[in-house]
Amino acid sequence: MQEHPLRAAVLGEMHARPFVPLATPARLMHFAFMADAAACREDRERLGAFCLARGVAGPQPDTRFHHVPLSGGELRWEQHSEFITYTWRIACDHRTPFAAVERPHAPMSGLPAPGPLLVALDLHLLPEAAALSLEDIFDRASLAASIMDGGAALAATDFRPDERGAVRILVLDLDLSPARAGALTQRLIEIETYRTLALLGLPEAQRLASGLRQMEEELARITRAMRETVGATANSALLDELTALAAVSEAESASSSYRFGASRAYDRIVQQRLDVIGEEPYEGLPTWAAFLARRLAPAMRTVQTLEERQANLSRKLARAATLLRTRVDVEIEQQNRDLLVAMNNRTRLQLRLQQTVEGLSVAAISYYVVGLLGYLAKGAKEAGLPVPEPGLATAAAVPLAVLAVWLVVRRIRRRHAGEDHP
Repeated sequence: MQEHPLRAAVLGEMHARPFVPLATPARLMHFAFMADAAACREDRERLGAFCLARGVAGPQPDTRFHHVPLSGGELRWEQHSEFITYTWRIACDHRTPFAAVERPHAPMSGLPAPGPLLVALDLHLLPEAAALSLEDIFDRASLAASIMDGGAALAATDFRPDERGAVRILVLDLDLSPARAGALTQRLIEIETYRTLALLGLPEAQRLASGLRQMEEELARITRAMRETVGATANSALLDELTALAAVSEAESASSSYRFGASRAYDRIVQQRLDVIGEEPYEGLPTWAAFLARRLAPAMRTVQTLEERQANLSRKLARAATLLRTRVDVEIEQQNRDLLVAMNNRTRLQLRLQQTVEGLSVAAISYYVVGLLGYLAKGAKEAGLPVPEPGLATAAAVPLAVLAVWLVVRRIRRRHAGEDHP
């Protein structure tokens, strides 16, 4: 059997990012950097050099996930469509959570950032016996904590960056196996990563809001003017304004469509991860899902609302442009009809003038022909030929000459008419 050329890639994608078992205690420091295609290529090369210097294999040219074992820890590298993540497992002190990490053991030591930093996360997985006070570690105003994974863990965070710029997450192991701990911590990391990426659509929506409002007001002004303008010139001017406004609207919509679409996709991932972790309330504190519903959901509604306004504006502009274009076309057709009527009148006048000229030409030609016949009769008389009086002969030739000239002119006119209409 011949395999499909994409079979291996499709099957491998199901296992491309496996959960890594994690033993308690553990500390994970996670970073996400925005990166375009060129930055991704350069980052892959730098990571390969980093691995080579430590005697381990680097990433393959076509892989998007790589695991690097290090002395006293490990690195998990992932390359996504628009960002790159580095997740470091480093030595952990279960007595002092979120302690500062000194170089050269600090994450990203020896590796330049591939792009602007977007996500910085410090996650501690500690045993239940740690007996830490959540309010002493996190800001009570934004503290969210939940019992997760069927009562196997307690996870808490305030979603605020600390003095080093990292959002802190504390996970207490109540009854976690290494496999369940690896899966849970990975999902919590993904919630923080994707909720931050989802919120990238909010500044874009806020940036476009004022301009969109101005375009809506401009469209309202143009539609009001459409009721008062008369004539193709005025309507054409309005159509030009409307076309320019539609071009601006489409440009703004095209520039933001990717960001808004990505925000929707990232938000769905966050909701899916929240469903999977199986939250239960803890000591009256907001759960992760409840906290994000209050903060993330309004931002996503803002993005969705502005995207819908963009789509509605585009449809309204298209309808208004169609209406104006129809009015301009009707007025142009009216002008063309009037022009054709004027041309028909001029053609009719020209035909009458031509017929008059033809009638005069018959009389003029007949006059010259009769004159020639008169000279011919006089010459024959003087030559002694038996010809009646020249005056009588000339008079008798007048009707014959007129008839002959009229027949010739009529034949010529019919021949020309036949050439014009084959």
